[in-house]
Amino acid sequence: MEGVHAIHNGQVILAKDAVVPVTLREVQFGFSTYEALRVVKGHAVHLDDHLIRLENSCRGIKLSHPFTKEQISTWVYNLIDVDAIEQASLRIQLYGGKDPQLFVLASSLLSYPDEYYTQGVGAITFAGERLYPSCKTGNLLLNYMALEQARSLGCFEALLVDRHHKVLEGTRSNFFAFKGKELYTASDEQVLLGITRDRVLKAAVRLGFRIVFDAPDADEVGKGVFDEAFISSTSMAAMPLSRIDSRNFSGSYEKTLAIMRLVRSWELDD
Repeated sequence: MEGVHAIHNGQVILAKDAVVPVTLREVQFGFSTYEALRVVKGHAVHLDDHLIRLENSCRGIKLSHPFTKEQISTWVYNLIDVDAIEQASLRIQLYGGKDPQLFVLASSLLSYPDEYYTQGVGAITFAGERLYPSCKTGNLLLNYMALEQARSLGCFEALLVDRHHKVLEGTRSNFFAFKGKELYTASDEQVLLGITRDRVLKAAVRLGFRIVFDAPDADEVGKGVFDEAFISSTSMAAMPLSRIDSRNFSGSYEKTLAIMRLVRSWELDD
């Protein structure tokens, strides 16, 4: 169910009134940042980490605004209180410019069928690199095109491959691949520093895996060098991949699911 209310620059408004004019230059140019997080049992999961990343994204694209982390945190919980939200997906959207506009909106909690975890999902590779990869911005044309291509082929996600033929990340996820007891992923400066990515790495270390910060080569992924692969995000936690292009992965996805369970178990810790 969509939220009844929203927040606009600290004020509670009706969700239907949470709009920006298409004539606004910052809207036309996609000069914005955003965060997407989960609300579970009325708790905004990892909110502090999301607000820190929002600040970093703004700093990275020189989006100046007057809002503090403390203010935004208060507004998030104001929305949770006014709509008595127990569980939801929450989006913080910030447009820059002379008069910055910050919105907080709630929607139904994004979740996936159990078989996505027990059977895995398919992905394709797509040539392209995000602009300002460490920033979560409104510049999402590449992500949109890649994901639409994946969907047209019956796949769940598209994995972005850079000019060096390295698989960096998904359109809405981070990417990981196992080679035995080693877990491969792109280096921090190449991808969005996901809030869930940090938990995935922590879980992997706790489970005895060695982290290798080296983005997997697309050819090696296709040739079966890696025995298990998965994607992660706020909504997914850790979701196994059953196929990447023509390369099929089979099995119980035990390593991925062990990480997923740990990541989910930490959601109410902060």
